[in-house]
Amino acid sequence: MSIKKEKTKCNNNLATSCSGGAIYGLGFIGAVVYYISTVTSFWMGVLGFLKAIVWPAFLVYELLKYLGM
Repeated sequence: MSIKKEKTKCNNNLATSCSGGAIYGLGFIGAVVYYISTVTSFWMGVLGFLKAIVWPAFLVYELLKYLGM
């Protein structure tokens, strides 16, 4: 009899595992606060929330534009 271990996305080292998720989560919260604080209507708030979900794409786009790639 053998017991299979479940594979996870993260390593077994708790000090370094899943740190990307924490960074994304903090960035998401910050983006929601920023976008929601600048809205003037309900639908702009919905759009701000959707933008907050994909904020890394905006970050990479602006970085590549800045670097001229």
